[in-house]
Amino acid sequence: MLETVFTNATLVLEQETLKGSLVVRDGHIASVDAGNSAVAGAIDCDGDLLLPGLIELHTDNLERHIQPRPKVDWSHSAAILAHDGELASVGITTVFDAMRVGSVVEGKRADYRPYARSLASELLEIRAQGMLRISHFLHLRAEVCSETLAEELKAFGAEDRVGLLSIMDHTPGQRQFRDLSKLKEYVCGKHGLSEADFADHVAHLTGIRARLGEAHEKAAVAAAGRLGAVLASHDDTTAEQVRVSADYGIRLAEFPTTVEAAQACHDAGIAVMMGAPNLIRGGSHSGNVAASELADLGLLDILSSDYVPSALLTSAFKLAEQWGDLPRAIATVTRTPAQAAGLTDRGILAPGLHADLVRVRQWGGTPVIRGVWSHGRQVG
Repeated sequence: MLETVFTNATLVLEQETLKGSLVVRDGHIASVDAGNSAVAGAIDCDGDLLLPGLIELHTDNLERHIQPRPKVDWSHSAAILAHDGELASVGITTVFDAMRVGSVVEGKRADYRPYARSLASELLEIRAQGMLRISHFLHLRAEVCSETLAEELKAFGAEDRVGLLSIMDHTPGQRQFRDLSKLKEYVCGKHGLSEADFADHVAHLTGIRARLGEAHEKAAVAAAGRLGAVLASHDDTTAEQVRVSADYGIRLAEFPTTVEAAQACHDAGIAVMMGAPNLIRGGSHSGNVAASELADLGLLDILSSDYVPSALLTSAFKLAEQWGDLPRAIATVTRTPAQAAGLTDRGILAPGLHADLVRVRQWGGTPVIRGVWSHGRQVG
C-alpha cells in the first residue's frame, strides 16, 4: 500500500478546524485524527492549513488557452496540458471544463464557430492516457441564442462524461447584458466593432433568438437528461426566469444577476454560484449584483473562479473574513460544489474519500499554496 501521513496540520473540516493528522492510503483518506503523528517520514505541515482540493464548476480558462488572443488558435493538446497544470498550481483538483455548444455560422463573428466536440475528444484522449494532473469533467455551455445548438448537442453521448450542462442565453438586452451599453463596451472593445457593426450584431442575435431560442431551450433540457448531466441556469435576472429554471429541474444557478433572482433561487431550492472575481473586485464587471451583497444576505452557496483560476482560493479566504467562519467559506469551493455536481467521493476531509488536498499558509492576509495532492499524488 502507498501511504502518506500529514501531521502538525490545521485540518479544515466541515464545521471546525482541528489541529491534527491525516493519513492517505492508496489515493484515499484513511483517517483524520486530533493530535500529531510520530510515524517516521510523516510530512510536517508546520501548522499550515490542510484543505480539501478545490472544485471548479465553471471556468473559461481552457477557452482562454485555446484562443489566447482574438483570431489566434492554439494547439489544443498544448492548451489542455497548460490549463491542467495551471489549475493544479492554484489548488483546483477537480474541474468541469466549460465548452460552448451552439454557434453562429452566419455573419461576421468568425470566432463563434463550432469547436466543442473536437476539443472534448482531445481532452478525453489525453485523460485516458493518464497525462492530466487533476480530475476533469465536461461542462457544456448550451447557447440558446445560436444557430447550431441542437445539432452540436447530438454529437455528445454518455461516454463523454458530461457532468454539467448550463442553459445560456446571451441575447442582447437581457440577463447578463440587459444593459446594452455594457454589452457594447465589451463586444466593441474585444472585437473592434464599429457602431454600425454593433447594431448589426444586436439585430442578428435578436433575430436568431426569436426564431430558435425556445426550441434550443427544450433541446438543452433533453440533452442533459440523455447525458446524465446536472442542469444549470445562467444569469437568471427575474423571479419568473427562476420559476422557468425550477420547472426544468434546475438545481444550480450560475451567476444570478439580481438579489430578486438569487432569493427566488433559494426559495426554490436552487444553489447559487457567484464569480470569485466579482467577490474580490467588490462588484460585477457587467454592473450586476455584487457577490458580497449576496453573501451578506445568506444567498451565496458556491464560488467559481470564472476567468481567473487563482481567484478561487483567494475569494474563499476573503469570504472567510466577511463571514468570520473559515470552514463555511471553504465549503463554497469544496463541499457545496461537489454536492451540486453530484460528486459524493470528494469535497471534505473524511475517511474513504479521494485524497484531494491543498496545503495553505496565510501570509500577510494572502493564502499561499505550499502543496497540492490529487488522489494522493502530489501535483503542485
